[in-house]
Amino acid sequence: MGFHTFDIERAADLNDEGRYRYCSREELLSLLDPDPDAVVADLGSGTGFYTDDVAPHVGTCHAVDVQAEMHEFYREKGAPDNVEFVTADVGSLPFEDGELDAAFSTMVYHEFASEEAFAELARVVRPGGRLVTVDWSKAGDGADGPPTDERFGLGDCVAAFEANDFDIRSATTRRETFVCVARRR
Repeated sequence: MGFHTFDIERAADLNDEGRYRYCSREELLSLLDPDPDAVVADLGSGTGFYTDDVAPHVGTCHAVDVQAEMHEFYREKGAPDNVEFVTADVGSLPFEDGELDAAFSTMVYHEFASEEAFAELARVVRPGGRLVTVDWSKAGDGADGPPTDERFGLGDCVAAFEANDFDIRSATTRRETFVCVARRR
């Protein structure tokens, strides 16, 4: 809908535990169902809020963000040893074909949703790999998150992933967000 970056001056706001009201640590781990040896990517990792939750449960967790400043903030905060920093756009990921066992994004789908990004995700997530997306819903009231005209509906997300070699395992619209869990064909 429109590409924005998060104001680095407000980076500390991304570590507010109030974010768990939209997707809790337990919910994300349940949706992702990580394997202890898995290679996973947090797409739009920011300051590592959710990366920190997933990293202890996987072999390698790539913190992917377009802003190197977010990685600097995360390094200063302290990252788990198995976190690898990747400065890249989702439409141009520096991973080998099928390198990722899983990928997840929390509240950033609206920033990367594009044909290039969907094709890249289909390329880098291995067949059978999981893709978990939690984002602001177009159906929400807009009290939090981006304006509703910059959001997508769950149906948009489902259609995009289905058109790009993913099968939908579950899809739910909630009060202000949606959740989509897909598996790579």
